[in-house]
Amino acid sequence: MYQRILVPVEHSPYDEVILEHVRKLARTCNDASIVVIHVADGWAARSINELDLRESEEMKSDREYIEAIADALEKDGFPAEEILAGGDPATEIAACADREKCDLIAMATHGHRGLSDVLRGSVASELRHISMVPVLMVRAKLASGQPSPGPTA
Repeated sequence: MYQRILVPVEHSPYDEVILEHVRKLARTCNDASIVVIHVADGWAARSINELDLRESEEMKSDREYIEAIADALEKDGFPAEEILAGGDPATEIAACADREKCDLIAMATHGHRGLSDVLRGSVASELRHISMVPVLMVRAKLASGQPSPGPTA
């Protein structure tokens, strides 16, 4: 079924929701490989290449975070890679899926509604419009069972 799954993470508690789901999915797909991506979208991340900047402390923390996720996935028996990108999250995720030859993008969503989505939109919504790769969206929930109020990062 799926051979290579791209998993965008945002360095928040909601990441474990999608990672748990993807572990099960990858196992049923004969241990599909997993590519973990985090898109840093701060000023330094968006300008690092054009201005020949060093990684910010936030980007270093993000890199350590995704490396730890990939290491944990590999310990669980999954081939895993990690990618730290910078820029517009939806655009970078779609480009990564194509570049890395992923056949599924699996991501957690927060279930935003109302003014937040009107003003900012959501990465998931934009991604499903620009990517030709199928997008699986899993709604993250708080420990209380209620949908999350929005991103934490």
